[in-house]
Amino acid sequence: MKNLEIKCPAKINLTLEIVNRREDGFHNIKSIMQTISLYDVLTIKVFENSANKIILSGNSDEIPYNENNLVYKAAKLFFESTGINNTNVEIYINKNIPVSAGLAGGSTNAAGTLYGLNKIFEEPLSRKELHKLCATLGSDLNVCLEGGCVLATSRGEIIEKLPYNLDMPVTLIKPKKLGISAKEAYTKYALKENKPKYNMTEKMLEAFRKNEKIYDYLYNDLEYAIFDD
Repeated sequence: MKNLEIKCPAKINLTLEIVNRREDGFHNIKSIMQTISLYDVLTIKVFENSANKIILSGNSDEIPYNENNLVYKAAKLFFESTGINNTNVEIYINKNIPVSAGLAGGSTNAAGTLYGLNKIFEEPLSRKELHKLCATLGSDLNVCLEGGCVLATSRGEIIEKLPYNLDMPVTLIKPKKLGISAKEAYTKYALKENKPKYNMTEKMLEAFRKNEKIYDYLYNDLEYAIFDD
């Protein structure tokens, strides 16, 4: 048996600006994201088996533990991409990141699964290949895999690591009965007739370059879409 524990960080959007709607139904965005010190923890155990099998469990009753979970999809994609067979993988998800809170809880767990399995099997995939797999599974996985302060564009899968080390307090408040999916938020934004363009991402990047405070440029188009009814 091989086993590994992976800390999967939540992320916050310092900016999130929607550029336009794509032909595939997604949206092009410009966003500065930052991973933070709030983690889900994955415990990954691998055994030899007669065929590949993926078993999920965890401490949360708000997420599925079957093929609908991004962790399951990530593990399945890893084995398909590497050709590794005859493996039983058990993944326990110790969930601390709130669900449906815009913190990329599912995405960071999926990215952590790819990273962890790659480590267990002595890195059959390069970092570039891991990022390619992340991009096929969702829009936030690449940011979660990279970590730190990141500029994300396209639908979020094209990233640029920013050379800034943010040291600022963050308070997260997630009402227990309030949960908003990304799909719901983007749908509400699409229905808005007035779509303001404040160019906050570029303004924040300029503030970073000048070593100025960024608080005035914190902005999220989806917050506007949800709460400005």
